[in-house]
Formats: sequence, C-alpha cells, structure tokens
Amino acid sequence: MNNRRLAMEAWESLFRAQHRVFEEISRDFDGSLLSQQEYDVLLTVVRSADMTARLRDVTSRSLISQPSVSRLVDRMAARGLVTKRTDPDDGRGSLITATAEGERRFRILGTRHGTSIAERMSVLTPEEQQVLLALTTKLRTATGD
Repeated sequence: MNNRRLAMEAWESLFRAQHRVFEEISRDFDGSLLSQQEYDVLLTVVRSADMTARLRDVTSRSLISQPSVSRLVDRMAARGLVTKRTDPDDGRGSLITATAEGERRFRILGTRHGTSIAERMSVLTPEEQQVLLALTTKLRTATGD
C-alpha cells in the first residue's frame, strides 16, 4: 500500500470512529438542562481561573463560529447560566463568568458525560489511550491548533 492510500484509509478510519463515538456520546445531552454547545462554552469558562474566560478564548476552543458563539453566550446570559461584561483590560473584548446555576448544571451533566466518555474509551488500554492522545495532539499541532 502506498503512503497516499494508507493516509486516506487512516483518515477515513479516524473520521468514522470520531463520528460514531461523538454520535453515541452526544446522547448524554438528550433531555439535559444544557445543550451540547452550552456545555462546550461552560467547559472553557468553568475550567478558567475564577470561572471567568475571555470571549475570544471561548471562541477559539469552541467548534462553532465566532458570531454563533457570541449569540449563544448572549442567550446563556439571558437564561442566567453566565454573565457577560466588558473586559477591563481590552474594552473591545468581553469576559464570560459562569453563574452558580451555570456551574451547577455543568457539573451535573459533566459527571454523566465524563462517565460516558470513560466507558466508551475503556475499549482501549491506558497505553493505547496514551498513544491516541499523542497521535491526535500531533495531528492538531501540525495544523496550528
């Protein structure tokens, strides 16, 4: 098998595995108090110092576009999940802070979601998980992520 063909097969396998696992794990959000996109925003915010993150950091770590993240954060603020205020160090930017309710919902869903991820990944040994982490990190850093 030549390198191009192997690369194509490896890519297709990675893509299909990611799609299937993502589809299964996405079920964690069915009937939950947070959408998958809201959880993604709160993941960055709750993990940040003082549960506050710059909007640009939330956007760069999110899988949706910047205008969509901004609108999503505004809707989350209206629902009382986060607060949004002007960044005192950069008047053009915004700081997003998780509210107590946003953090509570994130932690409840995060526990269930973490368990689902651990169960799904348990088909791999810890050593295989380390190799997967190294390989996916290498792929992401090669593309500037």
